Amino acid sequence: IRAMKESGADKNTVAPFVEELLALKAKLEPPSDKKEKKRPVVANKDKKFTAPTSSTADLLPMINTDSDGKILKRIKTANASPTDGDISIKGWVRTVRKQKTLAFVEVNDGSSLSGIQCVLPFDDLDKDSKSEIEKLATGCSVQVVGRVVESQGKQKYEVQSSSIRIVGECPAETYPLAKKRHSLEFLRTIAHLRPRTNTIAAVARVRSTLAGSIHSFFQESGFCYVQTPLITASDCEGAGEMFRVTTLDLDNVKELPMSTDEDGNTQDGVDYGEDFFGKPAFLTVSGQLGGETHACALGDIYTFGPTFRAENSQTTRHLAEFNMVEPEMAFADLNSAMDNAENMLKYVVGETLKKCEEDLTFFNNFYDKGLKERLDKVVNTPFVRCSYRDAIAHLQEEIAKDPSKWQFPDVEFGTDLATEHERWLAETKFNSCVFVYNYPKDIKAFYMRDNDADGGETVNAMDLLVPGVGELVGGSQREDRLDVLLAKMETLDLDPEDYWWYLDLRKFGSVPHAGYGLGFERLVCYVTGVENIREAIAFPRYPGNAEF
Repeated sequence: IRAMKESGADKNTVAPFVEELLALKAKLEPPSDKKEKKRPVVANKDKKFTAPTSSTADLLPMINTDSDGKILKRIKTANASPTDGDISIKGWVRTVRKQKTLAFVEVNDGSSLSGIQCVLPFDDLDKDSKSEIEKLATGCSVQVVGRVVESQGKQKYEVQSSSIRIVGECPAETYPLAKKRHSLEFLRTIAHLRPRTNTIAAVARVRSTLAGSIHSFFQESGFCYVQTPLITASDCEGAGEMFRVTTLDLDNVKELPMSTDEDGNTQDGVDYGEDFFGKPAFLTVSGQLGGETHACALGDIYTFGPTFRAENSQTTRHLAEFNMVEPEMAFADLNSAMDNAENMLKYVVGETLKKCEEDLTFFNNFYDKGLKERLDKVVNTPFVRCSYRDAIAHLQEEIAKDPSKWQFPDVEFGTDLATEHERWLAETKFNSCVFVYNYPKDIKAFYMRDNDADGGETVNAMDLLVPGVGELVGGSQREDRLDVLLAKMETLDLDPEDYWWYLDLRKFGSVPHAGYGLGFERLVCYVTGVENIREAIAFPRYPGNAEF
């Protein structure tokens, strides 16, 4: 260690050797007479906590150098290829098979679906490794040292192992994932462990690739990434389904500051002027309004972050906390937004097909037999564009054949399309991704631009409907005319004082601009074929559940 420091080695290089030295020192030192102070364990009150039978201090130190004293190179199983010398694999044991003369251990480090098989011939192992094999169990974390070679079995490569060390033990009798098959519903109850399963790990890798590809698309297209606030006083959608943010002591109702009239008489309702922000504040449902401010200065921007909606929904399509991708483009109209959304989706899906082939094959085999074919079609087929009026006509014609097959058979101009309507248009009528545009004014948000072509009966809005999901993207050209926007806000009883800054954009150098929102978790569901959106996010939040 001293020689390494004198040669200028950095801390990360020296650290493993320091750890090994301290571990050896601890073994040689006599036990202390002082009683060890035990920290209290905080556990779920409804679940029995079992203390581990051993700690990492009892385990053998990890191996940091090969037989020649060179620092071992750690590789990811996803990048494994034949090596001349020893390398190090670190991960979690999936399966263990012990025979008379050797053992087979499947190790997964999270970088791939399949992991890698490690072959441990007993005659080639050191004494410590032989004793470790007896303690191996599904779930324990290990370090395996050996050479990567071509496999004679089903897998492409395997590790001819010379050493193995258990880094963290896993008692098989209490490990929740010891069994091979679990329902997705059960896995939600152990969301802290479910990334170790094939399905959730594959979802996480696809999700990561999708997120990276979204950023790449917009960055390469000249968009500026903007982070809009999570705490807001504005209701972007006008729906009122927002989580309130307050520091008032709600456990002490009698002491809450109450509103008063001009004469000082107490009125119903809390005086939020006494709250942290001096006014009612909420978790945002969208970053769009904030994004427009930067689009009207920087040209093209996008946001990508968490949004929240207090909608009491237990469906497979809704979450209380989710992520939205929201680009805004200045000097743009509705066609610009549809063009950009189509190009973005084709790029992102194409990148995922290239980078996540193993995971997508898994989803294709076990969740959606036509998944990869459908994704290929997204990339290679132009999206259909259909006006709302035409979509209604197509639906009316189909529903008339047998209304009993439909949950919502009453469809007319002004109907807010249900999921069954959206999926029929995308899956049956067009068998393609389809933009439905020019929606009725009364079923869309206040900020959407009135369509002059029909006297303002519709707005320049669009939804992108995709097979298997329904609506994936919603967007519009924004209303850039101050007088028209003020009239809309008055109709919807929105206080212009709450949106004074938004209205300023229409006063000072207003421009036509457009944008859209993509529900990221819905995209994850679409690309993986997983039906329930609660599997598309690490820790799902929905009515009655905020665990972990």
